[in-house]
Amino acid sequence: MNQPGRAAFKALHHDPDGPLLLPNAWDHASAAALAGQGFTAIGTTSLGVAAAAGLPDGAAATREETLRLARGLGGGAFLLSVDAEGGFSDDPAEVAGLARELARAGAVGINLEDGRADGTLTPVPVHAAKIAAVKAAVPDLFVNARTDTYWLPNRRTAPEPETRRRLDAYRQAGADGVFVPGLTDPAAIRELVAHLSPSGIPLNILYSPTGPTVPELAALGVRRVSLGSLLFRAALGAAVTAALDVRAGRYGAAPAAAPTYREVQELSGGGEATQI
Repeated sequence: MNQPGRAAFKALHHDPDGPLLLPNAWDHASAAALAGQGFTAIGTTSLGVAAAAGLPDGAAATREETLRLARGLGGGAFLLSVDAEGGFSDDPAEVAGLARELARAGAVGINLEDGRADGTLTPVPVHAAKIAAVKAAVPDLFVNARTDTYWLPNRRTAPEPETRRRLDAYRQAGADGVFVPGLTDPAAIRELVAHLSPSGIPLNILYSPTGPTVPELAALGVRRVSLGSLLFRAALGAAVTAALDVRAGRYGAAPAAAPTYREVQELSGGGEATQI
């Protein structure tokens, strides 16, 4: 993806018409289907990438799978942002190398999280150094710095000062946006937006079915709303439900929401084939 594409992606975080709603794909078909519905920017979901490979998410085990997906999706008809967990390393030089590879693949943005598989948080200086290294390596790559102060199971009641301290450090290291998954309380979101407002850095919130709606998040000042693994999990659930319905004799004509074989073929650029 060229520099205009990266500039366009950054501009979407400051669109006066509302926040960027970023759906997250896990393969070519899911990304193409979303792009076909008018989503100009699409992210990847690390859970979907890991699950498809039979690997754990958040354990720095899917570097090659993440790169492979980015190479397949980058440079397409949409702007691609890649969920790279914590960069798959605590060595800033290695994370910067990954960023270069993702940029060459066509990615315009990258997510870097500070949560670790053992339930702890990466020390602030270490995560800040990763961000700085990525920005030095690919200055126009949009770095969305994620903190898991509200996300990790044993840290859901983390005090707001820790979240602010981390986000301030990540912003100072060069992050273009900040991401706080698990934060759903409207008052806390409003206070965090106010804290970040002087710097102009956009806040990204993970959509939750039990949290504020997208219009409500927009009213709170959120500039990006990510769907994370929601679409992958919904698709997996629908597949299992369909199989159970067939087994129970309840499944008749394919539901309207299910694309036809031909439609899926077209998403992948396939021509005529025998339907199975």
